[in-house]
Amino acid sequence: MPEHLLTRCRDIPGLRAIDVYLQHGGYEAVRKALTAQQPEELVEMVKASNLRGRGGAGFPTGMKWGFLPKQSEKPVYLAVNADESEPGTFKDRLIIEDDPHQLLEGVIISSYAIRCHLAYIYIRGEMAVGYERLWEAVREAEAKGFLGKNILGSGFDLQVVIHRGAGAYICGEETGLLESLEGKRGYPRIKPPFPATHGLFGCPTIVNNVETLACVPHIVLRGAAWFRGIGPEKSPGPKLYCLSGHVVRPGVYELPMGTPLRELIYDHAGGIPNGRQLKAVIPGGASMPPFTAAEIDVPMDMDSVQKAGSFLGSAGIMVMDDSTCMVWALHNVISFFHHESCGQCTPCREGTGWLDRVLRDLEYGGAAASDVDLLLNVANNIQGNTICALADGAAMPTRAFVTKFRAEFEQHATLGRCPLRPEAGEGAPRRSRGEEAPGSPVRRAYA
Repeated sequence: MPEHLLTRCRDIPGLRAIDVYLQHGGYEAVRKALTAQQPEELVEMVKASNLRGRGGAGFPTGMKWGFLPKQSEKPVYLAVNADESEPGTFKDRLIIEDDPHQLLEGVIISSYAIRCHLAYIYIRGEMAVGYERLWEAVREAEAKGFLGKNILGSGFDLQVVIHRGAGAYICGEETGLLESLEGKRGYPRIKPPFPATHGLFGCPTIVNNVETLACVPHIVLRGAAWFRGIGPEKSPGPKLYCLSGHVVRPGVYELPMGTPLRELIYDHAGGIPNGRQLKAVIPGGASMPPFTAAEIDVPMDMDSVQKAGSFLGSAGIMVMDDSTCMVWALHNVISFFHHESCGQCTPCREGTGWLDRVLRDLEYGGAAASDVDLLLNVANNIQGNTICALADGAAMPTRAFVTKFRAEFEQHATLGRCPLRPEAGEGAPRRSRGEEAPGSPVRRAYA
């Protein structure tokens, strides 16, 4: 399949400049949408395309737009989720840094479709380069008349505001993002009500991911049937896959949705380096359950991955070879989620801490054989009992890692150290379960 989302940024030097972007068909979709189509027609086109959100949840985009109230005295907002905080994911950053006008084109069309006149792009604070390039793209678009008052003489007005986050994972969750945009602590909200009716500043709001919006101009130019013709019927379109870890050629690959995981690893990313064997793959970012080497014959679309026991998520594929310690890998994941827990929900605040400490003891010494079952017990008590999915993102990998590689976890407990990483047991202090490690980054929200 020829690339669509990445073709220009891979092949065209200087694409970040609007003049270069215009020379290669840029903003033609905006012209077509604003001069030849009504907002309702665009919503129906996106519905017909079956574009599903690329941020992780996979919810149908047109359906989400359709949840907005038909009549409302309040303004409608579009919030672009450019936080991209899921470990192993770097596709949105590529679009933002190398082809920012493609994102803006999607923002303009989507705002017109939902009758939004003020759109916010919430970008991760660490993306300093992306912020500068996106801000420059906004200024260029304003100068050329693609943003501001009466865009292209259509009577449609749109202002785009870029808001920098402060590096909190939890603000990648749509309601945590909205809280942060309002100047509050990024605590996720209880739903319902949903953002489509009670979102930013209490007004109807649509929250869409960067890659999702980048698909919209291509749908406008080529049609819903073209988009549906790529990949599986229930989860169609081009997809950006991020491959990292133990592969020869890590990077972002644009392929049809549903490309087999084995093909991604061995054909596109070049396989496992140094003659080693595949051990495990996380298919959709750190919060998703891993697959073993025997489970990688799965199409990488949302429904197929879920049927196989994991989730496509943000398509952050992390590959681990047979030198990887599964206890260490899981501890690395859980330490992140423990640190990033906002502390609002007790099961998450306390449960991720327990998982972190038990895994630390298994890896560095001091664990008992019963601790392997304790991990499963804690994970079962966390999952499904919190406001947002961060706790699930810690519980699901824990259950899958322990279940699929239990012998390795038990070996750690029996030996009192890591058999694959001898250095892990050198000088590791023993602590009680209630004691934090020296220099621990754990933040106690209630302190």
